[in-house]
Amino acid sequence: MHKPIDTYKEASFSVANRLMRVVWGVVYVLFFRYSPRPFHGYRAFILRCFGARVGKGAHVYPGVRIWAPWMLELGDECGIANGVDLYSQGKITVGYRAIISQGTYVCTGTHDYTKTGHPLYTKPIVIGDRAWVAADCFIHPGITIGAGAVIGARSVVTKDMPPWTVCAGHPCKPLKDRVIDDEQTTDIN
Repeated sequence: MHKPIDTYKEASFSVANRLMRVVWGVVYVLFFRYSPRPFHGYRAFILRCFGARVGKGAHVYPGVRIWAPWMLELGDECGIANGVDLYSQGKITVGYRAIISQGTYVCTGTHDYTKTGHPLYTKPIVIGDRAWVAADCFIHPGITIGAGAVIGARSVVTKDMPPWTVCAGHPCKPLKDRVIDDEQTTDIN
């Protein structure tokens, strides 16, 4: 059986990037991971020190795993639950009042399996304003989840999801329109 010669030898990330991730890892363990749950402003400050753009009132819980904070843009009042993995090799944008629930894996990096050496490449992920990604979802690289969309628990999102829809499944598909039925929603649209 013929084996292809592995000619891809370059590192996927620069030395500076790798050093910053080492520093981030130390700061994460010492100052972020074990901070008290209600200290959202404190964790936002730490993320900003590492280049993240964090909006007012963002709630990033201490159990969130973040690969590279400098690749994050978190909107005002968004919520990122414990157990979420923001694999931010590429940019991740989370909109105003968007929620990402526990156990969700937001993955911007993948590999080109058509080339020897399987080189890494990244695609940005955008989670729109007021979207809700329920527990234990997997969001593939390059995905946009529209404003107001709901992604059902344990869904695997392989394609963009339209705004203001309820979506679920493996693979995730739009199921129905999301209708907000309360009188306090005058600022939604």
